[in-house]
Amino acid sequence: MSSLKNQKSTRKNVILPGDCVDNLKSLPKSSVDMIFADPPYNLQLNGDLHRPNNSVVDGVDNDWDKFSSLKSYDDFSRNWLGAARDLLKPHGTIWVIGSYHNIFRVGSIMQDLGYWLLNDVIWRKANPMPNFRGRRFTNAHETLIWAARDKSSKYRFNYDSMKALNEDLQMRSDWFIPLCTGNERLKDESGGKAHPTQKPEALLYRVIMSSTNPGDLVLDPFFGTGTTGAVAKKLGRDYIGIEREESYRKAAQKRLDSIKALGASEILQTPTKRDEPRIPFGSLIEQGLLRPGTELFDVKSRHTARVAADGSLISPTCRGSIHKVGATLQGAPSCNGWTFWHYREGKQMVPLDTLRQRLRATAGGDSLRDKGTIQ
Repeated sequence: MSSLKNQKSTRKNVILPGDCVDNLKSLPKSSVDMIFADPPYNLQLNGDLHRPNNSVVDGVDNDWDKFSSLKSYDDFSRNWLGAARDLLKPHGTIWVIGSYHNIFRVGSIMQDLGYWLLNDVIWRKANPMPNFRGRRFTNAHETLIWAARDKSSKYRFNYDSMKALNEDLQMRSDWFIPLCTGNERLKDESGGKAHPTQKPEALLYRVIMSSTNPGDLVLDPFFGTGTTGAVAKKLGRDYIGIEREESYRKAAQKRLDSIKALGASEILQTPTKRDEPRIPFGSLIEQGLLRPGTELFDVKSRHTARVAADGSLISPTCRGSIHKVGATLQGAPSCNGWTFWHYREGKQMVPLDTLRQRLRATAGGDSLRDKGTIQ
């Protein structure tokens, strides 16, 4: 039995059968980069739900969503969330999705266990199921909680990737995404839904893209039909799924076997400015890209300064770094000198940041000397 546990603990890209908590406790602690969890919602449904034409709505009435009491559900949530937190690396994060039936209870338990909440994200459904009884508002959204393992976690957030995905606008915390329908919805042998709450891949795409890097390990303790694993595989991440229902495991495995992972790493991740190597302004002078004495200008040529041999700037009224001099001349508390200062290249005004990016793109900047030095 112990050898089987050891085998489980070292394997990736697998679906583990059996109980969620038992499997979580069998894996090595601090080994997972990100967890996505879609736990039972405890919908507390009483009897069938009918449409106006008296047809029955195909809702969630499975045994795995039934709990004897709210205390029973809280105990269940506390057990799996506690085991999940032990699995996260010190800087790992967890996403939990739920409805109004359970998400507030789950969020409270997460805080009690020491998770540090980062965001609540609203998944606004483009095509929600209508409220057939007409006695409440249509339930058109679900809530995701994104949390770090603890307050001190230096968690991963791929801000630039999210901004690029949103046409160069900051990604908001309300996501307008359709339900899983059409060809994406997995069917069972009888043509019905393979799983009643299959999540759309677009939702997991944002979750995984935003908070992991290629090669990271993503775990889903309620794997269902494998949406988390499918998107992880497509985006070059490893995954572990836990699922107790055999029919769901079979559907998930068939789905995963049909997916081809993407190749080159550069298409899987947008590099962030924080991860780029730091280039001091003086490096441009050391590498011969700017000569001492070169005159710099702001974009409207209202301010000028000359480059000193030590990497400082000299203006008619002050001397200091590219940032300090830019701020002083504008009477501003701060200034990004890389974008404020420009040099002349022929008749064009080019920001200093262009030279910095050229230097980053080379090994030491040797090839830049062949392009000439800014006089």
